[in-house]
Amino acid sequence: MYAVVVKDWKGSSRGLSREPIIAPQRERRALERIGQALVPRKRGAARLRGPRGEEMIIPQSLYAVLVQAVKDLMSGRAVSILPVTAELTTQQAAGLLNVSRPFMVKLLEQGAIPFHKAGTHRRVYLKHLLAYKRKRDQAAQKALGRLVAEAQELGIYDE
Repeated sequence: MYAVVVKDWKGSSRGLSREPIIAPQRERRALERIGQALVPRKRGAARLRGPRGEEMIIPQSLYAVLVQAVKDLMSGRAVSILPVTAELTTQQAAGLLNVSRPFMVKLLEQGAIPFHKAGTHRRVYLKHLLAYKRKRDQAAQKALGRLVAEAQELGIYDE
């Protein structure tokens, strides 16, 4: 299994096992055309044509990755594709969560995210980090929903 890791242009994903891919401005038009071509217009599977004209069906899993990657590249964001079993350093994990390394270490030591040690160094599997991030983001959305509801009840927020 693989994960597409997206960082904003200013975000840092350096040091991961694969360098992030950033589309140069000159490729934006081609990406737009590809994005339009990937929009399903009728029932059926997307196909890929190889350099010798051979056609093959694109599996749904790859199709989903392509759609997301094109969307993010068109928006100017950098994209990295990493196996979810990738091991990250605490610095890399902190970068993906947009937190400091000391805060990341604190999360690990509190048991919020599983980790293991390689010698004396802590390592985090990407799949565990993404699970934590998903849970954190869901909790934040839930809290935001509660705040909006309270603000509406108090009459200080109108949709």
